[in-house]
Amino acid sequence: MESRAEQPPGRDWRDTVRDGADLALVGILTVLASAPVLTAGAAIGTASAAVHDWLATGSWPTARQIISRFGRGLLPGVPATLLGLAAVGLLATNLTALATGRVPGGGVGLAVTVVVAAALLGYAAAIVVEVGRTGGTGWPAAVSRAARACLDHPATCAALAGTSLVAVLLGVLVTPVAVPILAGYALAAVHAVARRRPLTRAELS
Repeated sequence: MESRAEQPPGRDWRDTVRDGADLALVGILTVLASAPVLTAGAAIGTASAAVHDWLATGSWPTARQIISRFGRGLLPGVPATLLGLAAVGLLATNLTALATGRVPGGGVGLAVTVVVAAALLGYAAAIVVEVGRTGGTGWPAAVSRAARACLDHPATCAALAGTSLVAVLLGVLVTPVAVPILAGYALAAVHAVARRRPLTRAELS
């Protein structure tokens, strides 16, 4: 079946509005399902799988499929959630300490930390995409697949980092009530970037 990117022209403004509303709903539901914190891994994995299905087939999974995926992803998603929170907390602490001058390093240290944070954002986005490709579960395997993808296609990883960084900056700038809506669009954006990776020499030959 053709992906959304490969479908012939003929879509009108109503399709665009419907897609926008669907992605907004995905973001809102993901944020609500992540509210207990420990469920964030399952919520993000389930949302990523739904976006992957939408881009690949043009249709969303059924409510039963979504609930089933969320249930299967609850326990496997807890370690991913805890690791993600620890990484975010550590980077935020380092950035704050460098920006306020509480630790040595100055502008150079701050710039290096920002670059590292952006690279980790790209890697995290690649992991989320890989989890979505396997139905919202399989975080350990997704970590290794994302690492290989970033090593094989550094330009795609850099694009994922840039896309994620823009999403974070928008999340800081927009009104808090719009952040859940932005989450759905950000998820679709990283999936779209990952799908458009450049071909390797072996694939071209």
